[in-house]
Amino acid sequence: MAEDPRDWEVETRLVRGGMARSPYGEISEALFLTQSFAYDSAAAANARFAGDDPGFIYQRFGNPTTQMFEDRLALLEGAEVCRATASGMSAVHVALTGLLRAGDHLVAGRALFGSCRWIISEWLPRFGVETTYVDATDLEAWKAAVRPNTKAFLVESPANPLLEVTAIGAVAGIAHAAGAKLVVDNVFATPIFQKPLALGADIVVYSATKHIDGQGRVLGGAILGAEPLMTEAYKDILRHTGPALSPFNSWVLLKGLETLELRVRRQTENAAKVADAIAAHGKVRQTIYCGRPDHPQAAIVANQMTGGGNVVAFDLGSREAAWRFLDALQIVDISNNLGDAKSMATHPCTTTHRSMPEAERLEIGLTEGWVRMSVGLEGPGDLSRDVSRALDAA
Repeated sequence: MAEDPRDWEVETRLVRGGMARSPYGEISEALFLTQSFAYDSAAAANARFAGDDPGFIYQRFGNPTTQMFEDRLALLEGAEVCRATASGMSAVHVALTGLLRAGDHLVAGRALFGSCRWIISEWLPRFGVETTYVDATDLEAWKAAVRPNTKAFLVESPANPLLEVTAIGAVAGIAHAAGAKLVVDNVFATPIFQKPLALGADIVVYSATKHIDGQGRVLGGAILGAEPLMTEAYKDILRHTGPALSPFNSWVLLKGLETLELRVRRQTENAAKVADAIAAHGKVRQTIYCGRPDHPQAAIVANQMTGGGNVVAFDLGSREAAWRFLDALQIVDISNNLGDAKSMATHPCTTTHRSMPEAERLEIGLTEGWVRMSVGLEGPGDLSRDVSRALDAA
């Protein structure tokens, strides 16, 4: 009897999961660069479109390479279904619009990536969806925000950029008691260190651009959940609005999954050392890292995450000091991406979160002295030396 891939270890799932070889028996997964597919007869085409034949129809609906990526990521996540999208933001957009209609209400953690805030604050209201923002660490705030028309909750955990961690299981319980679905953006934790579905979430979203690619090459996104909800909420919107992931990007991300566990664990080891070096420096007012015992939600981290991840945030007190630090870096790049093999640092107030009004930034504690650093795969001694030298100049 063939082994069930769900019984495989994580490393095996990442290398072997979802593999579908062509008749040529290739070792590296095949890249199917095709827009559409041919049928043996008119009757075969009819059966395919009717859903009686499960084959492929059109790249916007599905592709063999993309299917392998989806199946592998679903196996890793422990999800019944994964649907890939062209970017992380398209995944967030589809995840929300598939659950919400005009007249519905969304409750969201207020610590969110800038583009997520734009979708919620600027885009969804145009279609009659209202949102209440809450302190995601305050369970009573989630309860108080619920209305009779509340249909969805959204949270990033850890959140961008200050790594706020939410008790996912508790928030899921509040959502379900209200008849709402919980969507969790799991990018910072990665599927290696946190399993939101197992904690009670209904939908998980990823920017595959980050750790899943991990080498600065392509954009991609993913939505994962149970089959009935994924079909009801997302099948039609994905087919008809066209946020399809290209086969080439699917192939790159599929190959990225093979080394995801190795890369993320090494990045996390490096991040822990760099975070300690940052925290020990006299010019740093506060350091936040999910792997440190002084994280504001350390108890929740210990309960639902198995690793600290590769992102560190620290406060230098002013924009001028933060910019002096960034400009003094010699190894670490100034860049707004994260999860890459190369270490990167950014000033959130003037990059990733610049579209947030100042009052909203202050609500989440994001003042102009904060720097967000994504720690890569360079030597930890080189990184600590580069960061310490730049802190001296801050």
